[in-house]
Amino acid sequence: MDLYYYKIKEWERIGIYWIIIVGSLLHYTYDWSNKSLIVALFSPVNESLWEHLKMGYWALTFFMAIEYWFIRDYTNSFFIGKTLGIIGMNLFIVIVFYSYTAIFNKHLFIIDIGSFILGAILCQFISLKAMEKNLNTGIDRIGLILFVLIGAIFILFTFRPPYLPIFKDSSKGIYGIE
Repeated sequence: MDLYYYKIKEWERIGIYWIIIVGSLLHYTYDWSNKSLIVALFSPVNESLWEHLKMGYWALTFFMAIEYWFIRDYTNSFFIGKTLGIIGMNLFIVIVFYSYTAIFNKHLFIIDIGSFILGAILCQFISLKAMEKNLNTGIDRIGLILFVLIGAIFILFTFRPPYLPIFKDSSKGIYGIE
C-alpha cells in the first residue's frame, strides 16, 4: 500500500499546480475565444462568484481525464475523492469570499487569488485522503454521478442562473451569460 500511496500522493501534488495554472487560465478563455458558447461551458462568463467556481471544477476535470489512467489501479475511491475534493474547494472559496466581504465590505482580489490557491490545495488533500480509504466501487460510482451532476449544474446555471447574489456579476449587474 505504501507504493500505491506515494504514487497517488505524487499525482495529487501535481494536480495542485495544474488546478492553479489551468484554472487561472480558464478565467480568460471565454474572452479570448470571442465569447464562444462552447468555451462558456467551462469558463467564467462574468465576474460572479458562481462563475469563478467553474475554474476549479473544470481544471480538476481536465486533470482527472489524465490522472485517472495512471492511478486507477491503485484506488477504488478516485471519483468520490475528486467529488469530495471539489466540494471542499468550492465551499472553502465561498466561505472565505462571504466572510471577508462581510468584514471589509469590499471585494479584495488578493484574497480571491489566495482562496483559490488554498482551495486547490484543500481539494487535492481531500481527494488524497478519500483515495487512501479505498472505499468500495459502489461508493465511487456515486461519486462519479455526483461529479457529473455538479458539472451539469455549472453549465445549466451559466445559461439559466437563479437570481441569487452568488450568481450576480456585481460589476455589470448581470446574471449568467450576456
